Amino acid sequence: MNFGLYEIISGVVVIAVLLGIRFLSSPRTSVAGNRLGALAMLGSIIVVLLYRGILGSFEVLAGLVAGGLIGLLLAIRVTMLRMPQLVALLNGFGGLASLLVASVVVLEGGSRLTTANILSSQLAIIVGGITFGGSMVAAAKLDGKVRQKPLLLRGHSVMSLLLLLFMAALAAYGPFARAGGAHAIMTGAALASLAFGVLFAVRIGGADMPVTISLLNASSGLAASICGFALGDYLLIAIGAVVGAAGLILTRIMCRAMNRSLLDILTGRTAYADGIVQAPVPQAPEGERAAPESEESRIEKVLGIISVAQTVIVVPGYGMAVSQAQSRVKELYDILTSRGTEVRFAIHPVAGRMPGHMNVLLAEVDIPYEVLCELDDINPCFGETDLVIIVGACDVVNPAAISAEGTPIYGMPILHVHEAKHVVVFNLDTSPGYSCVENPLYEKSNVIMMLGNATDSLAALLERIR
Repeated sequence: MNFGLYEIISGVVVIAVLLGIRFLSSPRTSVAGNRLGALAMLGSIIVVLLYRGILGSFEVLAGLVAGGLIGLLLAIRVTMLRMPQLVALLNGFGGLASLLVASVVVLEGGSRLTTANILSSQLAIIVGGITFGGSMVAAAKLDGKVRQKPLLLRGHSVMSLLLLLFMAALAAYGPFARAGGAHAIMTGAALASLAFGVLFAVRIGGADMPVTISLLNASSGLAASICGFALGDYLLIAIGAVVGAAGLILTRIMCRAMNRSLLDILTGRTAYADGIVQAPVPQAPEGERAAPESEESRIEKVLGIISVAQTVIVVPGYGMAVSQAQSRVKELYDILTSRGTEVRFAIHPVAGRMPGHMNVLLAEVDIPYEVLCELDDINPCFGETDLVIIVGACDVVNPAAISAEGTPIYGMPILHVHEAKHVVVFNLDTSPGYSCVENPLYEKSNVIMMLGNATDSLAALLERIR
């Protein structure tokens, strides 16, 4: 394949990737976008191997087959609940791949390497190592292998700053080092970047994982793009830049949805380590506070509300993912819509543990795309809604974000479920979410709490509705 043809085909592949990302912006076209992106990446691999003249290499073909089989098995076996962990792992593997490729460039380039090649290789090693180290910690936190609360070590900020300065010094000195020194610098940069990635990720709390995952996705693309400069490969530069830009845009969207600055998230200042934060709870006048009800009476009350409700909004949260209650939610949706009830789903941008987590879970059980509504579109509708059903959500519906100044979630855009006529909450308990801010919604007179495993609670309700 000659240079001109390679450039033309590379441009087509980049356009295909951009179109795939564009299709991912809508649930209706997301499947097609995912497939187009996958085909574009496969095409880019084949184009590069043809251009480099190594497509027929047994080692390369064996690696392609092995990698494809591993990816296929992961896609089949990993449940939707563990999808955030898989995304974190894939981000990390992308960073590791850039680190390894850049290392090979340094090891085998010798005197043929220019200053730009060496500098970009060192930067690719650093960014790739940070991405890999941070992603492994993020995946471990999401999977419960590491505690999800922020871990702040003694001198954490000082260690992080020293590692940053050390990596910057190595990158700056790398182009001037001799062969043996360049190898030592490469090793030092790789180890320092891995350590920095771990330090960076352990201080971020579980509630900020959507932002962390999108940021690590951006850094994996950035590492690939820098690696492209080291190799002199325009296709890798372009694809990496597209992935990096998309990840940064998504990170910005996540930060705005949480009303938090990226700097505060990265430094762990968004988490409160002093226990539960009390939020003002409006007290009902004396004599109006309802007495505790039995589960049977609560179910009867919910059945009565459902029987007359003309409009229903379902709010899914991470608890739905944990309890795997999406199938029960689909059953409830089918029953209500068969009766002529209008049912919609309110999707908060940071519900779950990765961007789009709720959309993926609901799509798994064939909830129609057109009833999935974003925060800005659905919020004006709550005041005219007969019934809101919350399944495993807490922080994203916590009205303390509106009124409780000084709490971690103050100013965060939430779903205004408190404005609805009736609210039924299917949560495990009344404990605060990851923000550690108590939810005053649970004390409102129009709210019915159905505590326990959401799957079991919904099953008990469905038995009475059928």
